[in-house]
Amino acid sequence: MNPFLQSTLLGVVEGLTEFLPVSSTAHLRITEAFMHIPLKDAFWEMYSIVIQIGAILALLLLYLERIVGFLRTFPRGEGGDRTWLNHPIALTLIAFACTSAPALLLRKWSEKNLDSLRAMAWALIVGGIVMWAVDVWSDRQDPETRDVEEMSLLQSIWVGLCQTFSAVFPGVSRSMSTIAAGQTAGMTRPAALEFSFLLSIPTMIAATGWDFVKEVHGKVGAAGIASGQVVMNPERWGVLLLGTVVSFIVAYGVVEWFLFWVRRHGFVPFAVYRILLGGWLLFWGAKYIGG
Repeated sequence: MNPFLQSTLLGVVEGLTEFLPVSSTAHLRITEAFMHIPLKDAFWEMYSIVIQIGAILALLLLYLERIVGFLRTFPRGEGGDRTWLNHPIALTLIAFACTSAPALLLRKWSEKNLDSLRAMAWALIVGGIVMWAVDVWSDRQDPETRDVEEMSLLQSIWVGLCQTFSAVFPGVSRSMSTIAAGQTAGMTRPAALEFSFLLSIPTMIAATGWDFVKEVHGKVGAAGIASGQVVMNPERWGVLLLGTVVSFIVAYGVVEWFLFWVRRHGFVPFAVYRILLGGWLLFWGAKYIGG
């Protein structure tokens, strides 16, 4: 298949799934397997992470006014009752730090599972069950935190630590882990979803930047020679740019729809979808795509 057509399809998948709690990583790897792209191909491994920048740019554009408002009111907040430690900007950075440290320590272990479709299948199933249980439980509670401006330091730390599961276990879903964590910490669906979006910005920028530099420039050896795993050429740059642009366009439309859906229906349909997809991948997927 033409690599530009492959990139277009993968860009659509990335844009559709990045902010839904269904794991964009699992969907990209499954799609790549269907297209017979080797899961250990260094370029496509890097591509699957870097095109996330298209989705994050779409989120930045949609949330620009909200983010500017947070920056304008830092550190006191809209109500004048926030501090350097519990303003939404500070809480986002604290949660990011709580994710980054353990994720970096466990990075080598997580990379071993990145190409395992069976591991992703179990992550989809278990994550779906957890999300379903949390959403049903949350419906029976009366959450105290209805806006990110009301969040506490402990809530941000908890969400950041839970996001680590998505970094360590491919298929868990960054959105699922942060939204469910927010709900268990006493946040409403909209508040948990908004903080998940805010936290995704530094998380995804750091992940895409790190992977791109690592794979393209590589490590500098003792002789002072860089040993990158991916050699870029004009065609590969074009393929990467196309996937990024497509993911931006698709994600831009998905985020607003997702917000509309969640406020009215919750996360249970996504949980059911995860369980069904994970079950198919675990019991029948290997027959069709290997893994």
